[in-house]
Amino acid sequence: MNTLILDSDDVNEYARLADVIDAVEGAFGAFERGDTQMPAKSYIDLPQYNGDFRSMPAYLDTGEWDAAGLKWVNVHPDNPADHDLPTVLGTMIYSDPETAFPLAIMDGTTLTMKRTGAAAAVATDYLAVEDASSLGLVGAGVQSYMQLEAISEVRPIEEVVVSDPDEERVEQFVETYDDQFDVRDGSIAEAGSCDVLSTVTPVEDPIVSLEDVGEHTHINAIGADAEGKHELADAVLEAARIVIDDHEQCTHSGEINVPYGEGVLTDADIYGEIGELVVGAKDGRSDETGITVFDSTGLAIQDVAAAHVVYEQASADGAGYGLDLVGVDG
Repeated sequence: MNTLILDSDDVNEYARLADVIDAVEGAFGAFERGDTQMPAKSYIDLPQYNGDFRSMPAYLDTGEWDAAGLKWVNVHPDNPADHDLPTVLGTMIYSDPETAFPLAIMDGTTLTMKRTGAAAAVATDYLAVEDASSLGLVGAGVQSYMQLEAISEVRPIEEVVVSDPDEERVEQFVETYDDQFDVRDGSIAEAGSCDVLSTVTPVEDPIVSLEDVGEHTHINAIGADAEGKHELADAVLEAARIVIDDHEQCTHSGEINVPYGEGVLTDADIYGEIGELVVGAKDGRSDETGITVFDSTGLAIQDVAAAHVVYEQASADGAGYGLDLVGVDG
């Protein structure tokens, strides 16, 4: 019995966004029903290397399938300049919950990109106006591509406005999609006036003001993934219906972490968790809803859900490399 080894190309091919979106939606629902186990993310700090390791284990049961896994991921900012390696390198171990057999070891970096885009798509599906056709992007890095591809799976996106001070990155983004969408460079205000806005920057001083955002814009706040990061002005958050993925993570390191820590926002300002919308415990958007914000920090159950999709489809296609990792015949 072999463990399937899947590289980044395999994960990119078999993490088909429509399927990953469905799986992540199922994971959010399982989380809300209490059908998951997700211990807190643990850290190994390595200041001597200006980096750290993070472990993210999880188990979930959607009612149709269950799965378990562990993502082992790092952040080493010096890697690109000093070692010609990416800042983030993720590895996913995907296991059979019944036997604990390691079914697959796969690239976790591409997996993370896909499940992050999928989470925004799930939130957009519940919170954006039904006929949303324009998408604004603040930040033209790697995740901006995934935001467009995932969100266009759930809404009929036609117009895309991308805002980034790096003109070369904007030009590359526009060239990538100019044959698929009406895509152009624009200001933050032009991006913010779109039906849907995704912010994917690492800033600590807010760059999106209330004046930049349309009256009914849905915002996916993706960039804040550590304490102190903060893309949206407090006034935006105070005016919005805020939906989070997980209370502990969002109040510690998500978009709301700074105003929450300062007492500007309290639990009373948080409308609910995305899982509550998925299971129908709370409504998404209504005709009276104005600005909405999804605070996405990324949960280990999303990684496991995406890994389930990749493993099932890659196995069915005979992809990857089989390795007798644990020495079990058969």
